[in-house]
Amino acid sequence: IQVEESAISLWNWTVTKHTGAVISDEQRAKLRFVACRLICLCEGSDPPEGTIRRQILMSMKTGKGWIDIGKAGLADGFLENAMSSVEKLYARLRKGSEGEADIQVHRADVEKSLFKVLSYQAESVFAQGDFQKAVMCVQRCKDMLMKLPKETCYLSILCYNFGVETYERKRYEQSSFWLSQSYDIGKMDMKYSVGKEMQAKVLRLLATTYFEWDCNLYLDKALKAISLANQENLHPAGFFLKVKILLKSGASDEDINSALAEFTHLEMSLDFCLNTAKLLLEHGRESVGFDFLKSVPERFESSPDLGKITLLHIEFLLQNKRELLAKQKIEEVIIGHYTGKQLLPEALNQLHIILWDRAAKHYEEKSYSEALHWYNYSVSFYTPGQIDQNLAKLQRNMASCYLHLKQVDKAKEAVKQAERCDPNSIFTKFSVYKIAVMENNTDKAVEAVIEMGKLAEKLPECEDKLRVDKNTGSNLLSLAAQIALENDQQMVAIKALEYLSEHLQDCRQLFAALKCLVRLMLSKVMAENEEKRDEDINSILTYLNLAHKKLAESFTEEKFTGDMRILEAHWFRKVAWNLAVQFKDSPEKMRDFFVLSFKLSQFCPSDKAVLIAQKTCLLMAAAVDLERGRQEVTPSEQMELFSQALQHLQTCKEIWKVLRLTGDFAKDPTDTLLLLYEFEARSKLNDPTLHDLMESVWEQPQIEVKTLEIIASLAMESPARYPVLCKKALKSALNLHRRQAVIDAVKFSKCLHSLINISLPTGLTDLDTCVLQEVWDYFEDALSVVSSTDAYPEMEILWLMTRAWNTGIFQYTVGKYKEAEQWCGLGMRFLNHLGSLKKSYE
Repeated sequence: IQVEESAISLWNWTVTKHTGAVISDEQRAKLRFVACRLICLCEGSDPPEGTIRRQILMSMKTGKGWIDIGKAGLADGFLENAMSSVEKLYARLRKGSEGEADIQVHRADVEKSLFKVLSYQAESVFAQGDFQKAVMCVQRCKDMLMKLPKETCYLSILCYNFGVETYERKRYEQSSFWLSQSYDIGKMDMKYSVGKEMQAKVLRLLATTYFEWDCNLYLDKALKAISLANQENLHPAGFFLKVKILLKSGASDEDINSALAEFTHLEMSLDFCLNTAKLLLEHGRESVGFDFLKSVPERFESSPDLGKITLLHIEFLLQNKRELLAKQKIEEVIIGHYTGKQLLPEALNQLHIILWDRAAKHYEEKSYSEALHWYNYSVSFYTPGQIDQNLAKLQRNMASCYLHLKQVDKAKEAVKQAERCDPNSIFTKFSVYKIAVMENNTDKAVEAVIEMGKLAEKLPECEDKLRVDKNTGSNLLSLAAQIALENDQQMVAIKALEYLSEHLQDCRQLFAALKCLVRLMLSKVMAENEEKRDEDINSILTYLNLAHKKLAESFTEEKFTGDMRILEAHWFRKVAWNLAVQFKDSPEKMRDFFVLSFKLSQFCPSDKAVLIAQKTCLLMAAAVDLERGRQEVTPSEQMELFSQALQHLQTCKEIWKVLRLTGDFAKDPTDTLLLLYEFEARSKLNDPTLHDLMESVWEQPQIEVKTLEIIASLAMESPARYPVLCKKALKSALNLHRRQAVIDAVKFSKCLHSLINISLPTGLTDLDTCVLQEVWDYFEDALSVVSSTDAYPEMEILWLMTRAWNTGIFQYTVGKYKEAEQWCGLGMRFLNHLGSLKKSYE
């Protein structure tokens, strides 16, 4: 009993809260579900009549609640329970009940409940897509209408709703069934019918269903349905649909006129009449359509919208290629405009659109004079001195026509008017530009392009957003460049392309513009003398840098694929390479182009060819930086250049490691170049890691004499000063000379000369004994080579003799007579090997 009471309280609470919009439909359905289930669980084996009635009501409403929120599957169980309870109650009533005053009244109530349950079941199975079950449920309801005539309207509307839903899903066969049922049920009892307006509405939808299902097959049914609808209730929609069906059926003009006559006295809006006329004319019924259109003004004499009729008339005259008649109509409108019969603003705007469309059509057909004729009609509606953006556009269009007709003066006047109306329009500047190009006025054309470029940056702010998209500026600049090229105005084209490259968002278009710029500027550079080249070469560098920047940004653009990026990168890197080679007389430019070529190549796959190119670019860039570092006078500039060179070399070393894995590079000098360049950069930067670098060099078995001699030279080249490294390199070189099967006396003499110079500075008297001994050994080496060959250069022998003698004299001056005698004696030993000079020194 407590559970039953709680369930009833919950049910009643749900009713009150839903009425006050406290809970949603879904929440109500869930609460009813709980309450109803609890009541069913409390049911005894033989419940009283009141309990059964309550269960019927609760089960029906719970099922209906699930249907209303689109969960028809959950409703079935409750509706079956309701049906079972109805049958149980009906069986009990048939047996009779003691104390019942009027058994028939109770039976009527049960039948109403049965009707409701059946109609809800119809809704449920319909929602679940079971057409046959829905038909069966509705048929049972229909059979009960003799006893329940008041339910006629409800059942008719239920079938209509089914018809609407199946029509919207394009299930025309099912829709026609339900709509026919709705109409038939609506006729069963006129007292409780849905009314003529609703019956007509059902029949109009039925006619539409037949029409859309298969007009040829069900034409008669569609016509019959719409005729019945119009008999039930005359409505403009019914009139329009009947005309539509007749047109589709290919009915004669006479039949269509008869249909139109049926509705002569029906109240219809102007737009409805115009749509009817349009329908007739679109189906090629010109005679009927124009006659109907002519009758419309009489019905709407006082309407301010009469201009719509004229517009429609003009449109269809033009569509039917009756241009002369259309022109007469337009001229009548123009006269009316200045005699107090102006069109409403909306209609006038529509007329301008018609005129411009016609003009544009003639323009596309290259009938420029005829296009001007239609544009002049549009101009006729503007007052002198009027300022309007559309008038500016109109004047620009006219200027384009005049230019095609070679009437430059008229074009200039039209553009002048456009500038007056809309001076800050990029389109107006473009018109100015076209005239400047046609007149070969380069300065004015460049000026116009510059203004177009500036306006392109703030285009959305200064133009009508409805007719300007984000690409308008780019498209116009692209067209400007094309026009300049077609007219052989290279400078103007370059300026247009420069602005274009700043504004293009599409990567493919951008790279096409940059390629064009590079080619144009290259041809210009080739034709110039050297004095004028610098600025243009800098421009090319700018274009290539922009290409590099955009290639880096292009990874975020979906339409620009990886293959496209690679192709573009190859093109630009090769251009940069060729320019670097071409400008070898300008080291700075050459370095910049090589660096750019390397950067651009980083967007290419790292195959062998690309790696070789990258290595070469970086080596050349480093070489140029080192060369410039030798020439610069400012220490800070020197440091910057040497640091840059070192960066290039570090990257190059990494690439070289990868490249060596791809093949045999035994004869490649890259290792030597990298060593020499790195040694020079680090030595001149006073890099503390220099000695570590050289430790690995001394251990190399394959190092060449020439490499060691260059290292020795670089070690003492300002601002570097590393005498220890210099001596070590020269000693290593001298050892390599000695190992030769046949010593090259000339090369040996030069190496020894350098070693003695670094070991025995000129003018020093206070020398360490060890140093003197070391140098003595070098002289002994020289003497042994001199004694074994006649190829030793005589001037080098003379130099050795002089240095040994002078060293002895220096020792003598400080009182070291024994050492003096030894060194002077050493010098005299070289005297015997002199040739023609021996007598002079003896």
